[in-house]
Amino acid sequence: MAALLYDASLVLAIWMGLGFVAQLLAGAGTNQIIDGRLQTDPTFGLLLFGLMCAGAAGFYVWFWTRGGQTLGMLAWRIRAESRDGALMSVKQALLRFLCAWPAFLLFGLGYFWLFLDNGGDAAHDRLSGTRVVRLPRRKT
Repeated sequence: MAALLYDASLVLAIWMGLGFVAQLLAGAGTNQIIDGRLQTDPTFGLLLFGLMCAGAAGFYVWFWTRGGQTLGMLAWRIRAESRDGALMSVKQALLRFLCAWPAFLLFGLGYFWLFLDNGGDAAHDRLSGTRVVRLPRRKT
């Protein structure tokens, strides 16, 4: 969970960048103040939500398929990998990402599954055929 919180700050920065670029391209006409509240054009809001989902998915898929670790996972010495110890495929990474959201949003029930699972896997790892392993400390 600590790695997830660490990565959330990076994903938030990606979202801010995407929102800034989208607003620059769309112009100020997509927002207006009505009765003291900022109203965003529904189409622009939907487009921005799609960009945010794609940005978050791109972040995780990129790191999981390239080295198995996001920056937060690197800091906490954990790696997500395929069951056979190889790097995840793009399909596995996308499935893991998509299954992790309900696991988190349903009060973390998908993460609590790891306490019931014989292999110690969270629900999204079980569904995507992946696992998270703890890496040994490097000797200096």
